[in-house]
Amino acid sequence: MKRKSIFSLVVMAAVIGVLLFSASASVMAQDEEVTITVGTWADESFEAAVELFNDKYPNINVELQLAAINDHHDNLLTRLAAGGEVPDVAYLEDQYISTLAARGGFVDLSQEPYNGDQYKDELVGYPFAQATTQDGQLVAMPTDVAPGTIFYRHDRLEELGVDIEDIKTFEDWIEVGKKFTESGENRWLIGDVANIYTMMVNGSSTDRYFNENGELVINSPRFLKAFRTAKEVRDMGLDAEISEWTNEWFTVLREGQVLMQPSGAWLGGHLKDWIAPETAGKWRVTSFPEGYDGPWGGSFAGIPKSSDNKEAAWKFIEFMATDRAVQWSNFRIADMFPTIEDLYDHEAFAEEIDFYGGQKARLVWKETILNIPAINTNQHDSFVMDMMGNALGEVLEGNKTPEEALNETETLIERRIRR
Repeated sequence: MKRKSIFSLVVMAAVIGVLLFSASASVMAQDEEVTITVGTWADESFEAAVELFNDKYPNINVELQLAAINDHHDNLLTRLAAGGEVPDVAYLEDQYISTLAARGGFVDLSQEPYNGDQYKDELVGYPFAQATTQDGQLVAMPTDVAPGTIFYRHDRLEELGVDIEDIKTFEDWIEVGKKFTESGENRWLIGDVANIYTMMVNGSSTDRYFNENGELVINSPRFLKAFRTAKEVRDMGLDAEISEWTNEWFTVLREGQVLMQPSGAWLGGHLKDWIAPETAGKWRVTSFPEGYDGPWGGSFAGIPKSSDNKEAAWKFIEFMATDRAVQWSNFRIADMFPTIEDLYDHEAFAEEIDFYGGQKARLVWKETILNIPAINTNQHDSFVMDMMGNALGEVLEGNKTPEEALNETETLIERRIRR
């Protein structure tokens, strides 16, 4: 018994020594400086977010790799496909996430040592579905959500004697758009009619292009209605045929030449900061008509498998997705809506916002977010999105009917998928 007790004490001492050494090594590792690269598109809130991160993790230097949103995703796709150098943290916009995940180049954040699933009950639900592959891998964490909304010129509606409460359907918007277009030169309902289609496709459906069984659902009444409505707006001359993020688009927004602009709530930050700050008080926001609640953007952050700094990269992602201070900072600066659901109960959501003429706009956006269902994503989403854009173009140019375009596009997509 005595020899056994001595042996046990020796073993215990050895174990304690190992634990003490491990703890010491861990502290040393935390104190050691490391630099991570973070690839994202430019955003005015990012510098403040990084400062908050460095307040907590002063030993982790953040090197930003900024690019325009499309360039950022194109470069990421190309480098993943070619096995090229990618950032330690890669930001992904919602429409690209499934395609990038399918390349197999991202760490599964639901597994040890990340355990990202632990935050499911704390964060808004629908983005988790977007970031989870069909085989259950969590390829990125949602860092902000983007409720779809309509920014409209309240002053222009007043000139027409129209109350926003009387606009309940897409047809109502078209009728008001006709009145506005007839009221003066260079006036349109909307800048780019493709946004009508986007509202109707993104809104209130668990299926975007594929259902939960991976079956293509584009040849359906939902898409047919979207194509027909967009074509109707074009044929009536109610859209300015102006692409977003062009000088012409900025001008019509500033001058009030378009009645409405569908987008994500984040556009408000750009409108008040640099696109049209002089229009303060003239804008209001409202939900998509007919209950078409849906997202318009939203950001996720994942760790490429080739990252050499996965531990530090996870600390950055976890902080951006779950830290209340940084979520609140992003919200205040750029109308980037929090992923932490209980933040929506804060009194700030009921504040009157001067830019929107004292409207409590955040309550509109909060209701939209909480009504968005979990959305099925598929590895072919971005490819199908491009194909549908081409099909819509054929319809708008009068080269094909909506029925012909959907039938032909469905055949082309299914043929491509079977390869």
